[in-house]
Amino acid sequence: MKYLAPLLIVAAGTLSAAEPAQHIDVGKLPQQATVVEDVIVPVPSEIFGVLDKLGTPNWHEVLRSVKGEPPGPRAETALLLGSVIAEGFVAVEAQESEEVKKIGRSVLNLSKAIGVEKAVVARSKAIIEFADKKDWQRVRRELDGALADVKQAMSELHDEELAQLVSLGGWLRGTEALTQVVKRNYTKDSAELLHQPSLLDYFDRRLKGMNPRLQSDPVVGKTQKRLPEIRPLIGEANSVISSKSVDQINEITADLVKSINSRE
Repeated sequence: MKYLAPLLIVAAGTLSAAEPAQHIDVGKLPQQATVVEDVIVPVPSEIFGVLDKLGTPNWHEVLRSVKGEPPGPRAETALLLGSVIAEGFVAVEAQESEEVKKIGRSVLNLSKAIGVEKAVVARSKAIIEFADKKDWQRVRRELDGALADVKQAMSELHDEELAQLVSLGGWLRGTEALTQVVKRNYTKDSAELLHQPSLLDYFDRRLKGMNPRLQSDPVVGKTQKRLPEIRPLIGEANSVISSKSVDQINEITADLVKSINSRE
């Protein structure tokens, strides 16, 4: 079985990808990949590892500066944490060491706000250290590790729903970044990377099944409402995702990412 890449948050990317393959072989995904209900939930490095193979995007145009301060409600903090970690991979691609260091500190602040600070203290320091050295491969690994450690810590605290929101926040920002790259140089093959119906259905189920208290959060509620709008844009198996659909997916994900970050 093969699965196309963009989601948040599987570690396979390298800065020097050789062959431009647009498909990801699930059987070869690293152990960091999460399999839930037979759905592969990747991490940002998987997204950006595939984006490397699309050419040489202008990552400085894609990168956004982050504040990463806790927005208040834990649900929104979890979404923001995922988005910030995904932004870290964009910063690595842009080789912006100061922005990466800022993101390392933000990851620590946000993790503290949801009670899993201990899980990422070492990761945060390592992100800053390796960004100083411009060791981008190591930074990528530490970002992946930070995400995995945060989600593991949440699971141990029985906060699985918050862990799912971290994944969703990262997926949204990763997908927004992907659509930014694809729309600048559209091809049918590159647009095919957006074809991930099982993943969208998975997130839709998770949001609908969440605790009503979390569903009542305005940002979570908006995400639950808008996410299904993406589903018809990607179609079914072997569907061609048009340039117009890429633009629409970009609009939806950009709107949701803006909502996540505007709560800072």
